[in-house]
Formats: sequence, structure tokens, C-alpha cells
Amino acid sequence: MDYILAAVVILSAAALGTPILQLFGWRVKLEAYLSIAAIAASIALIAANTAFGVTSAGFGALLVSDPLGDLFALVVLSVTLAVAVASIYTSPSGPSLPSYYSLLMFSALGMLILSYSADLLMLFVAWELMSLPTYALAGFDKKRVQSNEAAAKYAILGALSSAIILYAMSLTYGVAGTTQISGVVAKLASEPFNPLVSVAILLFVVGFGFKMSIVPFHMWVPDAYEGSPPAIATLFATATKKAGFVAAIRVVLAVATVYALAPNSAFTLANVLAVLAVITMTLGNVAALTQKTMTRLLAYSSIAQAGYILVGFAIFAYSQQTGLYSYNAMLGMTGSLFHIINHAIMKGAAFLAATLVILQLKRGDLGVYSGLAKRMPVTAFTIAISFLALGGIPPLNGFWSKLLIFVSVINTPLAWVAVAAILNSAFSLGYYFWVIKRMYLDSGESTERVHEPLGFVVIFAILVGLMIGIGLFPQQFISFASSAASGLFP
Repeated sequence: MDYILAAVVILSAAALGTPILQLFGWRVKLEAYLSIAAIAASIALIAANTAFGVTSAGFGALLVSDPLGDLFALVVLSVTLAVAVASIYTSPSGPSLPSYYSLLMFSALGMLILSYSADLLMLFVAWELMSLPTYALAGFDKKRVQSNEAAAKYAILGALSSAIILYAMSLTYGVAGTTQISGVVAKLASEPFNPLVSVAILLFVVGFGFKMSIVPFHMWVPDAYEGSPPAIATLFATATKKAGFVAAIRVVLAVATVYALAPNSAFTLANVLAVLAVITMTLGNVAALTQKTMTRLLAYSSIAQAGYILVGFAIFAYSQQTGLYSYNAMLGMTGSLFHIINHAIMKGAAFLAATLVILQLKRGDLGVYSGLAKRMPVTAFTIAISFLALGGIPPLNGFWSKLLIFVSVINTPLAWVAVAAILNSAFSLGYYFWVIKRMYLDSGESTERVHEPLGFVVIFAILVGLMIGIGLFPQQFISFASSAASGLFP
């Protein structure tokens, strides 16, 4: 059985069929439950594909079934499932509800196809299928000026990034004569240095960097996250962001295995990624410390986390271009992929907890978090655990992935990146502990208990359990990430 094709069919049917429910006028949020069922079924199919290692043949050579695709597909679909459940409580009721879930399904479908794309044109189609619905979702709360502004800024910059990616693809096709990623790599391996290829690689970094929210392509993130419906901000931070990373791995790092940016040894892709990693994590952490709302704090924290992930990419590119430190490259990519899994869990929990605070208390500023542990104990505990995990405190899951990333570069020429990453990780504890201190030690405006819906409580329990469970027993997840990383080596 072709599990990937079956998942694509299910999500396509859900995305196309959900708007039809508008004709019946049901008021029981049937759209939500059907969408949740479709995503859950897709997750089960991808899990089966992971377990049995089935090769997808439904799209010929356009898709590749491998552990890397399985890892990203499971991550993005799981996040989308949590967002769909949370949206039962946060999404607008009325005739627009089917459209909301239809857009969510289309975005999930795009992310699924993107995870397995082996052709540049298929990758671009999946990229647009993922991106276009999110522009509408960002501005779904049409009565809020912030939401309209977020959607406009996100759509304009998103269109720019798509144009840059398409131009990079056209240059690549002009040089290689094929859109198959494996064919491009084989062609470039046999060709001498070509400046057009270097330009194309840098354009790919810029285009994918927009979704990965790396500096200096991050300017849309704080406004888009704050202006979007809170549950959709969770989708942006933990799902579409991951799609940017898998696209970069499929294209940029694949080319890095056979091609250097310039004859000058100082201007290499490894050095470019290393510099971007340090700038991204530093700016993200420094900016997060000055924020006045939880959503913007989480947005800048998410930018900083992208910097940590890039460290593994940098050592991988360095190893492939020099032929040295292959063990470190494997360790770094394993750590980056493991951190991608962990980031989805940690940041998803934090954003959904912030979503519930906004939903119940009608405020998003950090002042409302004073004394939150007495008013919303489950939510406060979830935020505390997720912040400790994001800070890399053992024995939570974030500690292990950060450890793998830092160790992978500490004894290499990129050791300066490890030093910067460790210092940044320590610095981030300042604003993480500051919020925890507000929730548990400061007095709030009220001590009256606030209702925490069962759906949110269940999601929080699962995510907190994963943060603690993976932290205590990380080996299976490290092995999964390692199997995905091992397939990257030629």
C-alpha cells in the first residue's frame, strides 16, 4: 500500500469537501471533527510508512519516501492536529468556519507533499500550497486591525520569497537541465565552478530563510505571530517553519555535498550558515528580552531556536565540502533534526498555552501572567515546563538536542559557533525564568480560578508528557533523527 498517496488523498478530500458543509448550516462544528479525523488518519498512515519503510510510487520520481520525509511529515501533521483541536475553542463560529478548516487542511497537504518532494517543481507547488492558505489564515480575524496588518505583511513578504525561490530554480534548471534534485546534484558534481550556481544557492538560502525565520529574513515574524489568530500563530511557529527547514535540507544541503560557493575558501556555504546561525540566535534572544507581550516574546524566541538548528546545518556543509569531520557532521544533523522535533513540542506547548490565556483572560501582555499559577495552574505549569525545555534545562527534551548540536562543533574550526550558542542558551534563561517567576512568585490582579477547557488540558498533558518522557528516555528519538540524517550522506 502506498501510505503517502493515501494520506495525500485523505487530506485533499478533507480540504475540498469541508466547504461543502456550509450548505447544510450545521452548528456543531462538524468541520472541526472531520478535519481532526482526516489529520489523525494521515498521521497513522505516515507512521505506518515509517514503520514499514514503504517506497512511494504514486507520483513517480516527484516524491521520495525516506526517513527524512517521515520525520518532517509526522512533525508538521502532529502540530496541525493540535492546532485543529485548539481551534474548536478559538476559531470563529458561523459560515466562515468551514473555510477556516479547509484552509488549514490545504496548508497541511502542502506541508506533507513538501516533506517528500524530490523535484524542484513539485517542491515549489507544495510550497505555494502550504503558503497561500496561511496568508488568509493570518488575517482571518478581519475585525482586528492587527490581523489585517499581519496578513498583508506576511503575504507581501511571502510572495517575495516565493519569487526568489522560483528565480533560483530557473537558474538551477538553466545550468543543470533538470528539475530533479538528485539530477541537479549529479550534474553540478561534474561541472567546474559556475557563478550562476552560487547565486542560485544564495537565493535559495534567502527564500527558504523567510519561512525558517532566520535573520535578516525574520522581519515578518513578530507582527505576523501577534496579529494572527493565536492558534494560527502556533501553526506558523511550529509547522510551516519546519517546512522551510526540510526544503533547505533537500535543496541547499544536497548541493553543499558537491559544490562550494566560491573558489575562495573563506566564502563557503558552511561559513554563511555559521554566521547566520550566530546572528539569528543572538538577535532573537536579545529582542525577546525586551518584549511586552507573550506572543512577541515567543516569536523572537522561535527566531533564536532557528539559529541553534542552523548550527547542525553549518557543520554538515563544512564536512561535505572539506571531507573532514564526518562524525561531527552526522552528530550535528542528528542534533538539528532532533531539535526540530523537540522545538515543535516545546514551542507548540508554549504557544497553545498563550492562546488559552488570550482566550480566557482577553489579554496577551506579560502583565497578565503575574500570579497565573493560581488562576490557571495547568496552563502555567505547561508554560514553565516548555520554557525550561527551551532553555535546555536537564532532564527535559531540549537539553539533549542542544547538547548534540553544541558537541558536534566544539572540536572543529566552527568551535566559535558553539561558544556563541552556549552563551546565547544561557542568556535565554533570563527571560524564560522571568516569566516563570511572574507566574509563581508575583501577585496578580485577581486570584479567581479560570476555566481551562478539557481539550486544551489534554493537549497540554500530552505535550508536557513528551517533554519529560523524551528527556528521560531520548534514545529512540535520537535514533529516529539519526536514521533521517544518515540518508543525507552521498
